[in-house]
Amino acid sequence: MKSYLAAAIQMTSLPDLSKNLAQAEEFIELAVRQGAELVGLPENFSFLGDEVAKIEQAEVIGRESERFLKTMAQRFQITILGGGFPVPATGGKVYNTALLVDATGQELARYEKAHLFDVDLPDGNTYHESQTVLAGSRIPPIYASKELGGIGLSVCYDVRFPELYRSMTQAGANVLFVPATFTAYTGKYHWQVLLQARAIENTSYVIAPAQAGWHNSRRQSHGHAMIVDPWGVILADAGDRPGVAIAAIEPVRLEQVRRQMPSLLHRVFS
Repeated sequence: MKSYLAAAIQMTSLPDLSKNLAQAEEFIELAVRQGAELVGLPENFSFLGDEVAKIEQAEVIGRESERFLKTMAQRFQITILGGGFPVPATGGKVYNTALLVDATGQELARYEKAHLFDVDLPDGNTYHESQTVLAGSRIPPIYASKELGGIGLSVCYDVRFPELYRSMTQAGANVLFVPATFTAYTGKYHWQVLLQARAIENTSYVIAPAQAGWHNSRRQSHGHAMIVDPWGVILADAGDRPGVAIAAIEPVRLEQVRRQMPSLLHRVFS
């Protein structure tokens, strides 16, 4: 594993595929100009809007999202994560799919979001993701790269389930992706502390691309795309507007933290 720059992109996606992909390309190029070799896009990067419209357009959104990721990876010679987009499943539903692609346009890892956000929040907003999304049933795959490290995938609500990340760490992950569309209400209380907890308990880097701002008259996302180091230090924070959080992923730092805090070696229960 070498030292390199990673980028967590922050977007305000809308129910407009072409505009979202244009916005994503702009921020990918910005990240690459600053030296990023591993770039993550947030959940719902290519479409965020009415669920009925998403299902109706799922085939097109899924196809174009995948094509876009492979094109960007090849054009900019980077490894890129599409943090979540709809791929048609059975029963008129979709998988919320994260896709990791390398600089040749080859698929490296694919993960279908397992934990679905079915929550009635105190601010009056209701989210029933399972009405349109079919839960994945596989533990996220680990892509082991000699240059970038062991990369583990997750999506948004997954971050509340630490056993998922521990299983990835046991399988060799040391860079954990958490692309998200965290609500404004829950984000102000839980987003940062959950990301830091996943980093600290797994002594791993966490890269968390995010959605920010208003997507329609009711739906607002928290923002604050982040990169967190294995000690829990926030290395970069994109704030509350579209942009890019960039930071170095350092194998020396990873080794240092795991040596000084060898908690992974001290586990009693599994």
